[in-house]
Amino acid sequence: MIFADFPHRTRRLTRQVKVKDIAIGGGAPIVVQSMTNTDTADVATTVAQVVALAQAGSELVRVTVNSAEAAAAVPEISRQLARRGIGVPLVGDFHFNGHKLLNDFPECAAVLDKYRINPGNVGRGSRRDEQFAQLITLACHYGKPVRIGVNWGSLDQEVLARFMDDNARQADPASVDIVMRNALVASALESAALAEQLGLPGDRIILSCKVSGVQDLVVVYRDLAARCDYPLHLGLTEAGMGSKGIVASTAAMGILLQEGIGDTIRVSLTPEPHGDRTQEVVVAQEILQTMGLRAFTPMVTACPGCGRTTSTYFQELASRIQAYLRDNMPLWRIHYPGVEHLHVAVMGCVVNGPGESKLADIGISLPGSGERPVAPVYVDGEKTVTLKGDHIAEEFQAIVLEYVQHRYGLPQAKQAG
Repeated sequence: MIFADFPHRTRRLTRQVKVKDIAIGGGAPIVVQSMTNTDTADVATTVAQVVALAQAGSELVRVTVNSAEAAAAVPEISRQLARRGIGVPLVGDFHFNGHKLLNDFPECAAVLDKYRINPGNVGRGSRRDEQFAQLITLACHYGKPVRIGVNWGSLDQEVLARFMDDNARQADPASVDIVMRNALVASALESAALAEQLGLPGDRIILSCKVSGVQDLVVVYRDLAARCDYPLHLGLTEAGMGSKGIVASTAAMGILLQEGIGDTIRVSLTPEPHGDRTQEVVVAQEILQTMGLRAFTPMVTACPGCGRTTSTYFQELASRIQAYLRDNMPLWRIHYPGVEHLHVAVMGCVVNGPGESKLADIGISLPGSGERPVAPVYVDGEKTVTLKGDHIAEEFQAIVLEYVQHRYGLPQAKQAG
């Protein structure tokens, strides 16, 4: 059987928005972002989490700015990050009182690299337009891009009421869900149009329409993408915890990204109590990398295990190698350009072990139950050595490091320059 090539994925054409030195849209690589869950007024804790997120690979980090104390802390957070050599763009997340905080704390307004505002909670009635205009005027004054982020759970009630009334007058009214989806898209597009009328250039606007359901997200973003050329930020507004949150985010964003929709993404996982916030960054990177859209860190292929692999040794080695690769990426990314494309296989028995190992850049086929206690290693498809004994893990890790240095290391003259 001859298989056809995979369908060609064409990126949706958009304007390009620059956030500090990060390009979003316009054909630029899809950007991974995240958000802190610290009290922004707690400078030390917030700085520590921003550092962790940036080092994990988050290319934008959003912080909550919900009080005078938080707004006053932002400049010091920025200074401390700069002292640590962390240049990740900081995004201010504003709800309800953003117009006041940005006006009252000009240093905060100047230091932030982007503002995120929600048209559903900038104000009510005539105050809505006035306070939205104040936010946009400040963004224009400071030269900042803005994400206009509409959320299912905080949709502008006036827009929703208008759509509900129009729907009720129809001979065959649509369902409430359809009306809400239409109102979401309209709120985003109308707010963007108003922002442009107020003087914010179109190449400083990013849109999002976040919902919690996978099918709702797909429908909403298809509609939004068909009706504008603004860059779009993808993500479920509340993905959930653990595997549920990961699966829901992957299912929803995978469909849209394959259709060329989406210019920046966030995986909004609910962490376990005291859990590691950086997990959302790792999941976002892995979505993009497993789809072949970007490369962030070497990928490890490992078999799931079966009755042939009653030992946990191959699982432990796969976990150890994966952690070793990710832990070394901050330094390797500087000294070994291209190493993020490395493919390593750690297999657990003779059935698929040798074949998968040959297909990887470096692979090891560990013995399964009842097999000879030896582990052949394959480099670029060729068997190079057979490991055995009590130090297979250390020896294989050394082989991986030697391969990285040999294949991706810059020539000495180039490194010196």
